[in-house]
Amino acid sequence: MTKYADNGPMLNAYPDSVGGTLRDIVSFLKKPEAKDIFSSFYILPSIFNTDLDRGFSVISYDISEMLGSREDLEDLKALGMDLKLDFILNHISVLSKQFQDIVKNGEESKYRDFFIDWNRFWEGCGEMTADGYIQPDPEYIKDMFFRKPGLPILMVRFPDGRDVPYWNTFYQEVKYPVLTYQTMMEIFPGMQYQTADTIAKRVNAAISSGTPVKELDFAGLTQYREKTCEYLEANRSYLGQMDLNIKSDLVWEYYDDVLRTLASYGTKIVRLDAFAYAPKEPGEKNFLNEPGTWDLLAKVQAIADKYGLKLLPEIHASYGEKNYKVLADKGYMTYDFFLPGLILDAIDHQDGSYLKAWADELIRDGIRTVNMLGCHDGIPLLDLRGLLPEDRIQEMIDTVVGRGGYVKDLHGNKNMYYQVNATYYSALGEDDRKLLLARALQLFMPGKPQVWYLDLFAGKNDHEAVKRAGAGGHKEINRTNLSPEDVEERLALPVVQKQLEMLRLRNTCPAFGFDAKITVDLDGTKLTFTHEREGHRITLTADLATLEFTIC
Repeated sequence: MTKYADNGPMLNAYPDSVGGTLRDIVSFLKKPEAKDIFSSFYILPSIFNTDLDRGFSVISYDISEMLGSREDLEDLKALGMDLKLDFILNHISVLSKQFQDIVKNGEESKYRDFFIDWNRFWEGCGEMTADGYIQPDPEYIKDMFFRKPGLPILMVRFPDGRDVPYWNTFYQEVKYPVLTYQTMMEIFPGMQYQTADTIAKRVNAAISSGTPVKELDFAGLTQYREKTCEYLEANRSYLGQMDLNIKSDLVWEYYDDVLRTLASYGTKIVRLDAFAYAPKEPGEKNFLNEPGTWDLLAKVQAIADKYGLKLLPEIHASYGEKNYKVLADKGYMTYDFFLPGLILDAIDHQDGSYLKAWADELIRDGIRTVNMLGCHDGIPLLDLRGLLPEDRIQEMIDTVVGRGGYVKDLHGNKNMYYQVNATYYSALGEDDRKLLLARALQLFMPGKPQVWYLDLFAGKNDHEAVKRAGAGGHKEINRTNLSPEDVEERLALPVVQKQLEMLRLRNTCPAFGFDAKITVDLDGTKLTFTHEREGHRITLTADLATLEFTIC
């Protein structure tokens, strides 16, 4: 397995987060103020050819011509920065060449089994419904977790007119063509204009309001129902993310091609997004099933090793489940999803005991992490269960919401919290001293510190962005794009300058490293972190009560 030694700070941003393109971020990183600040850059996946979910629905892993170029990546390499990029193992977009080939060629497509045919998967495990998909027997799905109401199916129209159900864990949208009187007159040669116009307007209005095609009202015009509905179904289009069939040899060829491509971009760390959904078996869990999940990781690791890539599997699960420990024991880096909440708790309660206990565990067990304060996704809550008392977690939720944040429940399940959405600066009450203390604590915790661009610039909750995004747009509160003028203005802020100063020290001081000796002490409200490596030593002393700290 490829080892990754560098634990210097890592910038985290979308390619359009600062200025509008990756070229603009490169320009920022070339500024004197940014010199020697970061050793790595995690570019979120909208850098690829994507359609939905701000990049997490990948059409192909080609660089987006609207947002970046290989020249930009070469410039980052010249700045001494390696890359962390995403690989979404579980799914790809319906606009991918593989899925579009199925839509075009149906049974004749070479990619017929590249995705998971629902009925083939569940054959012998349930009853066929009138709608053409198998309803699995209860005993086969009792341990499965579906992220949305109903079964995770997208009905795909084949060229022969059959609807074939495919497994679709995440987003889906089916769009029907807008009918015109001319379309109706082409479907029905000789149809009168008024009849054509009436049907077109009636059908368009019904579909816009969410009426299923099979329930469209053709009262008084029923003779036109069958052919009109067939036209609509035959010409529907899709958006969404389709689950890959990891039992297909073509999928593994695709995996190899993706990892080879990522390595060619200068990638050192590959974040595996949604990988724990990929292994599926009837009667088993469809998230983090065992041993399927670990078998998948081992096979992907063998490919990654060919290209010198370090894998960073992403799993959100409670502390008590110890999945982070399983990953670490298998030799993987792991996300420290606990740290954002632990630091909030420590500062608000002036109590570093839980933070110290977590740091001691990381040191004792030699767990290599990528840690963070804020990120594109929210401040994790689910992960803290079993590490922080329930009343402390609830108090954190109430505090952050009181400061303008939003609670994200686990896929709509009330009383089963998942994350809270806010900028980290706003979660701290927009207090410069607290943000600087939080950053200092992060930089001295064991692990490789990942820095969300908006935290660096002390970004505040963006409620207008949430309103513009509409339903489900809560994450936009922490994704504000900054103009070059915004950046220039914020670079003058002391809270930004102090963070840059600490990041430069963290990136250049030889006392830091995954192989450093780290000790953590707690005396009342004072936390002390000391890093020692190759004869060098550096210490952070932080007072959670006064918010003062020293680095020496």
